[in-house]
Amino acid sequence: MIERNILVQKMKEFHIKEFIASEFMKTGYSHTKIQRTPLGDKITIYTSRPGLVVGRKGENIRKLTNTLKNKFKMENPQIEIGDIENPYFDAQSIAEKIAYTLEKFGPQRFKSIGYKTLQSIMDAGAMGAEIVVCGKIPSSRAKTWRFMDGYLKKCGYVSDKYVIKGRSTAFIKAGAVGINVSIMPPGLTLPDDVKLIEQKPELKEEEPKKEVKDEKSEGTKGNE
Repeated sequence: MIERNILVQKMKEFHIKEFIASEFMKTGYSHTKIQRTPLGDKITIYTSRPGLVVGRKGENIRKLTNTLKNKFKMENPQIEIGDIENPYFDAQSIAEKIAYTLEKFGPQRFKSIGYKTLQSIMDAGAMGAEIVVCGKIPSSRAKTWRFMDGYLKKCGYVSDKYVIKGRSTAFIKAGAVGINVSIMPPGLTLPDDVKLIEQKPELKEEEPKKEVKDEKSEGTKGNE
C-alpha cells in the first residue's frame, strides 16, 4: 500500500509539471519544483521571464492556483517564481526560446538563430555547447542541422551527471521541428584531465675521494 501511494503521488507530480510546462512553454520556462510543507504544497516555477509567467496583476498565477485546486485536487497550493541565475546555462529555457522564435518568425532564419544562440552560450563561459534542429527546414524533406562549439561530452558519467540538456518542439507550417540543446558548464574537472608535473633533478653529494698509497714506492723509500 505504501509503494502504491508513493507511485500515485509521483504520477500526480509528473502530470502537474507537464501541465505547467505546457501552459508556460513560450515564456522562458525552465522547470518546476514541488515540495510538500505543513501549510500545503509549495510549487516553484523557474523561468527566465518571470513577468510573463505572473501575468498582469497576477492573473496567470490565480488561474493556475484555481486549476491546481479543481483539476488536481490540491488543498492549498503555494506558487512561487524562481529566477534562473544564468539563462545561457539553462538548456531547457534556451530550447523553448528557439522554438518560440521559429514559430514567430518562421524557419528561414534558423541558421542565424542557431549560430547566435551558440555564440551567446560560449560567450557566457561554457566549455562546450551543441544545438540540434531536426525537421522539415528549409526544404520539404526532414533534415538534421547541428551547431556545435567547444568541448562537449556526449556519453559516460560526465554526460549523464553534469551536461545540462533541454528539448522543445516548434510547430510550423511544414510540421513539427525538434530542438535539442546540450551545454557543458564551466569549472568541471574531467576524469581524463591529466596534468604533467615536471620533476626536478635531484642533486647528489659527491663522496670525498680516498687517497690510495702505493705500497711499493713506500717500501723502496724505506730501504734507502
